[in-house]
Amino acid sequence: MRELAPIVLFVYNRPEHTKKTLTALQQNQLASKSDLIVYSDAAKNSETQEEVNQVREILSLATGFKSVTVIEQEENQGLAKSIISGVSKVVNEYGKIIVLEDDLVTGPCFLNFMNDALDYYENEKKVWHVSGWNYPIDSTILPDTFLWRTMNCWGWATWADRWQYFEKNTDKLISSFSKDDINKFNLDGTENFWGQVVANKAGKINTWAIYWYATIFKEKGLCLNPATTYVDNIGLDGSGVHCGANDSYQCDLNMNNKLNYELTLNESSVALEQIKCFYKNQKKSILVRVINKLSRVAFGKNIIK
Repeated sequence: MRELAPIVLFVYNRPEHTKKTLTALQQNQLASKSDLIVYSDAAKNSETQEEVNQVREILSLATGFKSVTVIEQEENQGLAKSIISGVSKVVNEYGKIIVLEDDLVTGPCFLNFMNDALDYYENEKKVWHVSGWNYPIDSTILPDTFLWRTMNCWGWATWADRWQYFEKNTDKLISSFSKDDINKFNLDGTENFWGQVVANKAGKINTWAIYWYATIFKEKGLCLNPATTYVDNIGLDGSGVHCGANDSYQCDLNMNNKLNYELTLNESSVALEQIKCFYKNQKKSILVRVINKLSRVAFGKNIIK
């Protein structure tokens, strides 16, 4: 009998987002055969207690899965600590894991894709990570799936023998990266991922995902993405801890139940160039908005259409 990966969901104080995430997950074709484990973080202060209580009430009514286990933290862990400890515990017990946060709406074929990919690449040690999300790029010039260097954490999966190498040691990480490493880590200078490491070092943020990406990168691992996303991030509305409002990442969900997987274990140059163009266009759009705002103040109209 096929062993499905457990789904681990991390939630905090967003009841409406949590409800949408759960509802979408329940509609997945493999939900009733999957174990769901939820880590519910405790309130940081009295202002967030009521919302945390509402989230836990929603979780107490969750059905539609093979089993539902809710772990209610007694003290506030914060997202990074919660994910690192929760993922480590569950993946070491089950050998593999599917991870979601409370603002990720999945399509009905998400669990099929994640479990199929976990099975397909289980013994391909060069593949370290499976992402259920992908950028809104032109999927028509790509195969069903592709491999590349960067880790996406909006709905992801991995195996215990890969996760065992995860380490959050900022000083060690900084000392081990050369200038060439940093440039390649930043998609050849297209996006400043390394800035997240620097911000962690400075104590401006406390995150986990950039360290998982760095682990995979240093081990020369690859990450699998679907050409068309199975996940929509509804947390880019300003409600998240580390995300502001942004709708440029949204696109239609993949409804394909069976995909072809990459046999050649190399980074896709076509996908890489498309994603680099996406980030370049993001920067252009931000610059255009800034210029037009200044123009409206000075001249009363936009100068860039």
